Amino acid sequence: MYYPLSALLIECLILSIVTSQDSYGYEISQTVKMAANIKESTLYPILRRLENNGYMTAYSQEFQGRMRKYYSITEEGKKQLAFLKEEWYEYRDILDGIIEGRVRK
Repeated sequence: MYYPLSALLIECLILSIVTSQDSYGYEISQTVKMAANIKESTLYPILRRLENNGYMTAYSQEFQGRMRKYYSITEEGKKQLAFLKEEWYEYRDILDGIIEGRVRK
């Protein structure tokens, strides 16, 4: 996609992904890449920040003989996701209004 995503929007996407089920880094990155050209070197610091802020927890689980680090959303993460979604909807509505010519100042 042509439009870059902010770190906060990437956080919103990540929290949205792990809300439905726990997920591991590569799986998260592949889903986020549907919306943004993001590198793993960008993704993993955001995952660590979400974990350090208490929005997600991480645990290791074996898969085909190798350990994978899975991420799970916390209650605090669900609150943050609700906040970020509300901010996104407001931002999106303003952009749509401007682009579609419905908003003039």
